[in-house]
Amino acid sequence: MTINGGIARYGTGWFDPPAGLRGPIKHPILKPWAAEQMRLSNEELLAGKVGYPFLAQSRCWPGGVPGQLLWTTEPLYFIQTPKEVRILWQRDQWVRRIAMIERHSEHVKPSRYGESIGRYENGELVVDTVGIAAKKNSYIDMFRTPHTDKLHVVERFKVTADNKFLEALVKIEDEDTFNGPMYMTKRWRRDPNVWAESICAENNTDYFEHNLVPKPQAERPDF
Repeated sequence: MTINGGIARYGTGWFDPPAGLRGPIKHPILKPWAAEQMRLSNEELLAGKVGYPFLAQSRCWPGGVPGQLLWTTEPLYFIQTPKEVRILWQRDQWVRRIAMIERHSEHVKPSRYGESIGRYENGELVVDTVGIAAKKNSYIDMFRTPHTDKLHVVERFKVTADNKFLEALVKIEDEDTFNGPMYMTKRWRRDPNVWAESICAENNTDYFEHNLVPKPQAERPDF
């Protein structure tokens, strides 16, 4: 399965809900359990149990890796330092931290964004991520493709030769979910606008009773 520019090459594209947001359950790359989970998700949508498919950032959930890259409605930013690269999204001010070191930790604690390490190679930022937790509402894309804790993602970011786009080539592996590696590409144009405050939870109520996935809530206060 290949995704180019956020639009999959199968189906009608995710701008045509609900058909475009139904996962390809018969794709040979999927293990049986993953195909079945996606089938149930599709059936829930077709039966009208939900009015719109679950999209992580639309419901204020973290997009994970690589799913967060597919959020194209608002810009992202890179902050580069010798020891760390940070990717910041305007949406809810999500932050990914990439340690510029050679090896992963010996024992990685699974989390939504996992542990990312990076290096520069031939003008590209290469990011290797493991430890991506298979939690509730954790998917790799907008088709609700699941994964396990064995998910391994390698991203290669570069500026295109014409200097007009930032491009990411992504390799996705999970031996318990897929029968082989998956690849996707994503491109972004330069955004001339200034950073704006964007708080997802302030404008995401299910006014039309579409039975949408509830917004995440903290189990305890931060302070």
